[in-house]
Amino acid sequence: MMSLCTNSILPIIPNLPVTHFNTKTPILTPFSPQNPHSFNQSLNLFNQRLKIKQTPLTIITSSMASTAQSEEKPFSVLFVCLGNICRSPAAEGVFTNLVQKRNLSSKFVIDSAGTINYHEGGPADSRMRAASKRRGIEITSISRPIRPSDFKEFDLILAMDRQNKEDILAALERWSFTETLPADAHKKVQLMCSYCKKHDETEVPDPYYGGAQGFEKVLDLLEDACESLLESIVDKSSS
Repeated sequence: MMSLCTNSILPIIPNLPVTHFNTKTPILTPFSPQNPHSFNQSLNLFNQRLKIKQTPLTIITSSMASTAQSEEKPFSVLFVCLGNICRSPAAEGVFTNLVQKRNLSSKFVIDSAGTINYHEGGPADSRMRAASKRRGIEITSISRPIRPSDFKEFDLILAMDRQNKEDILAALERWSFTETLPADAHKKVQLMCSYCKKHDETEVPDPYYGGAQGFEKVLDLLEDACESLLESIVDKSSS
């Protein structure tokens, strides 16, 4: 029968794992003759721990993570009018067309909404779609009302006229009592015509009750504003 010599010198293995046992199970010490593999197992564990300590760690700081996220996150724009069937769908179509022409689709999220839900689920006005199509612009959006999450998800919210802007801000104030919204969400809301360079108008007029010329005027203003809008976003992202 094998026995351990009391004078034998054994290597010291730090941080040996604790063996859980019950009173009916014989205790196997790390170097017991009944546990011949325990020495190799403990030595392997020691080597693994030593290897981990010697391996350099790559630490990603919060600033590095936020920089990476900001570089990958597309810039999001939401166009808003009253019913989301004339002006804001046209703005979405015009801006999308410009972005596609410059091969920047992956850099943007573009959508539109209304301050009311009267036309929710319906397509854009047929007259607006026809006028846009004559300029090579497709309008495929489906009407929806603005919602609280828009203030979190979009970087910029563009109102077609002053009343739209007031309604958007009023909705933001109401939702702030029940929703967790960005403290500076109101700064995202701007007027569409504030980006115009070729026109002096301060608002995009609602063409719903007018004739064909009204829809053409809307497109003239939107093309002007959207070109300037795109340039300003691209310039900021490259600086």
